[in-house]
Formats: sequence, structure tokens, C-alpha cells
Amino acid sequence: MEYDVVIVGAGPSGLSAAIRLKQLANNQSKELNICVIEKGSEVGAHILSGNVFDPKALNELIPDWKEQDTPIKTSVVKDEVRYFLNEKSSISVPLLLAPTFNNHGNYIISLGNLCRWLGEYAEGLGVDIFTGFTASEIIYENDIVIGVTTGDMGIDKNKVNKDSYEPGIDLKATYTILSEGCRGHLGKQLIQKFNLDQDSDPQHYGIGFKEVWDIDPSLHQEGLVMHTMGWPAQSDTLSGSYFYHAENNQVFIGYIVPLDYENPHISPYEEFQQWKHQQSIKTYLEGGARVSYGARALIKGGHQSRPKMSFPGGLIVGDNAGTLNFPRIKGTHTAMKSGMIAAESIFQEITKESPMKDLEDYEKQFKSSWVEKELFKARNFLPLIHQFGTKIGVLFAGIDQLIFRGRLPFTLHHMTPDHACLKNADTMSRIDYRKPDGVLSFDKLSSVFLSSTNHEEDQPCHLILKDASIPIKKNLPLYDEPAQRYCPAGVYEIVEKEGEKLFQINAQNCVHCKTCDIKDPSQNIDWITPEGGGGPNYSNM
Repeated sequence: MEYDVVIVGAGPSGLSAAIRLKQLANNQSKELNICVIEKGSEVGAHILSGNVFDPKALNELIPDWKEQDTPIKTSVVKDEVRYFLNEKSSISVPLLLAPTFNNHGNYIISLGNLCRWLGEYAEGLGVDIFTGFTASEIIYENDIVIGVTTGDMGIDKNKVNKDSYEPGIDLKATYTILSEGCRGHLGKQLIQKFNLDQDSDPQHYGIGFKEVWDIDPSLHQEGLVMHTMGWPAQSDTLSGSYFYHAENNQVFIGYIVPLDYENPHISPYEEFQQWKHQQSIKTYLEGGARVSYGARALIKGGHQSRPKMSFPGGLIVGDNAGTLNFPRIKGTHTAMKSGMIAAESIFQEITKESPMKDLEDYEKQFKSSWVEKELFKARNFLPLIHQFGTKIGVLFAGIDQLIFRGRLPFTLHHMTPDHACLKNADTMSRIDYRKPDGVLSFDKLSSVFLSSTNHEEDQPCHLILKDASIPIKKNLPLYDEPAQRYCPAGVYEIVEKEGEKLFQINAQNCVHCKTCDIKDPSQNIDWITPEGGGGPNYSNM
């Protein structure tokens, strides 16, 4: 199948690119065939975010969105920032001292629901959206990307075709946009192939958790946004949380752990479960009911870590390229704008008689946009914390943002990749996490159940070990095999069989967070797309 533009991923950046392309084409009465391919079972199925939404990009993309039936309903009415001293006590931080947490004019939303609405809007303009299909391989012609191939369906775990076998389809295009989200597996390949990150710092990541709770209506304060730092985070790890009061007596709660942590005994999932026992959080959740769970890696390296976003035949946009503004914990508006700029660059080129294959002009347009200015102002936030620690570094980062507004005349760097930050297990203190009580805190498998994760079990494993011996022979003695703990879904286990330790992969549990691909200290795990439609099926996330 041939298109003018193929877009991989129906997230905010990909859908914004598709909509903007159609708008430009329709305004000039030009025919433009656009396809969006999405690995989730539906648009939004794999979308997970806090999400306090800055509508800046949407105002530009669809100026009359407020007059339409969008899922953007809850305005932020109050911000709170708290520092948890311990399980019982906390102190309030004046918003003046935390300017990046000012959410005046923003909205509490489900990003999955926003993407569903954007998908419908795009289809109304004539965009083809194919859900349940993975983009498994890149198609090259003379080292130029000319499209993607969808994954084969109906192959068993021994890689033998079943009766239900269906071969993948070549989706060819003049231009291909990769908007796969954080750590997209095709984006990772292209960055390496074309050395797109040769002038960039190493990329940095966090793992984010989210739960949706129904709470007592008497405790619900629609529009309240609360962020916390401190307990139960380890002293050298700047973890933080969010607690958003959405509509219908629901709250969106979550916890973020940076993946440059040093102690291999840390379990980000258990940190999140423990956080819910803090008195300020517990007060809201007691008597409530947990209705959803999910986890996802987020990309937070920022300005210095962003790779070149153009390659021969296309562009990388959104979280795939690292456009998140981490000090604000916001990336939807920047992702959308990056997709819109991509559309404008492609349309400008594709309407020429002899379009250029390498869209170098995209970089110029991006660097002259408000996205570049926003990311540039945030560039020193994380390096300051990495260089000076979670106390002094946070103070310096606050001064950078509050007093200098991100305009310090120098740029700091964080040059150690996240996977290389782990220290040997025998040099770090063990952590005893409380057992889940089934009321506020829960085990991993019951959480995965709430994510509605499903994979066809008889299919090739999508978590590829480059060297099957490394988990037991290297990672276990050196790091107590941290995959047991950093995975939020119980995918990786050390089991004993006939007195021998084995590394077991429960791939059917995978929620597609990509943390293993990022944090494995030996960089031995390669996450690739499973059969289309597999993975979580998030609703209202």
C-alpha cells in the first residue's frame, strides 16, 4: 500500500502531524494520502500520562476545540506542592518557590481519551488509521527510508506459521514520521543507523506509574493538583508524585522514579505502593477503590539529549525524540507542536516537483519555535540535580528556574547513561518494602490484571536477550539481577529448577513500558513489537 505520508504511532504527536497535514492539503485543495498505524488494539489503548494538559498547541491546531465535544473538561483550580518528611508528616512548599508547578490555565485530562478524540477528528479529515498493527521493520531503498512493514500475525513461539498466519504489509511512503512514544524501537534503530545522537548527551529516562481511583465524594476536590517530593524516595534519588482530582469523583495518582538511580535493590513499583501509605495520600484514598493501573517509561533528557530529528526519508517527533519538559512534567503540548512542525516541513517539501528526502529544514523550524525556547530554558534542571545531589541540586535547579528563568549563560551536561549508573549490589544497602495490604498497596500481578494486558501466548517472545547467559552469569552476581525489581509487571523472575537458577521471562505480562530496554546494566534486553493488538488496553488513562 502506498501513501504520501506514513505515521507510526497514534499518540499526540503523530495525530497532530496527521491533522495538520490534512488541514494544509485541504486549504490548498491538494490530495494527500496519509496513514497512521497504531500497535494498540484501539487509539489510546497504549497511552498513559498524568496528565495536566497545557492547551497551547491545541489552540493552534484546532482553535475552536472548546466549542466541540472534547474530553477536556476539568480546569485546574488549585496547585499544591508538598515535601514528605516521612510517612506521617509533610510540609507545604509555597508555589512561588516551585514556579514550574504553576498550572493556571491548564486542564486535568485523560490523554488516552484526548487521543481517541484526536483520532476521530483526523479520520473526519480523511486520514486512514489502522489499529492493531505494529510497525515491525523499516523499509530502505539506497539507505533512504521509504516506509515500514507491519508485523506478521499468526506465528507460534517456535516461529512456525499457524493456520491463522497473515503476512505483514509494506506501507510505502514519500515520507515516514516516527511518533512511537518514549524509546520507540524503530526510532532507536534509526538514531543508531544515521548517528542522529552524535552531537547529543546520552538520553535519560524515568519510569512513571499511574492509578485511577474512585474516592469518597466528600473528599473530592475537582481541579486540585498536588505534587510531592521526599519520602519514600531514597536519599540519592529524586522521585516525585502527582495527585490530580479529575471529574466524576476520580483521582489520577502516580509516581515517577528517575532511571539513573544507583542502588540495584530499588523497586520503583514498591516505592509507588509505599507512597500511598503517606498520611496526606492515605487520607484521600481510604474507603476508595482502585479502578486502573499502568506504567510507562518517560523520556526526560531534555534539550541536550534530543537527537537530530530528521533522517533520509522522514522525521522523528514527540517523545520518540525527547520533547518532554521535565521540570514542568509536561510533554503533550510539546509533542503535539513537534508533530505540527513536522507536518508543515513535509507539506512544504512534498508539494515541490522534486522533494528533498532529508528534511533538514525541520530542524530550523523546530529551533525557531516556542518548543525550542521552552526546552532550552529547562536544560540545566536535571544536570544540576545529577551533579549536586537531591538537596543542593534541587536548590540550585530552583534558583535556575525561579530567579534566572532558565537563562544562565552556560549549559551543564549529564553524560552517564542511565544503565551505567547502577552500582554493585554488595556495595549498596538492601531495602525492605512492606508487603501490600490489598487496600492501599497491591502486588504486581493484581495490578497487571487492572491494566487489561493481553498477549497471544503462543507467539515469539518480544523481549530479546542478546546473550542468554548474562542475566545469571553477570547481572545476578553483580547487581542481584535488577530486572526482577525495575520491571513494573513481574515479567522477569529468577527461578530455581533442579537446583539451578534460571532467568524466566513472562512476556505475556508486559505492559510495554520499555524500562528493561533502558535500565538493563548490560544493555542485553531488546524490546521489539509483539503481535499487533497485544499489550495493555488502558481506558481513561
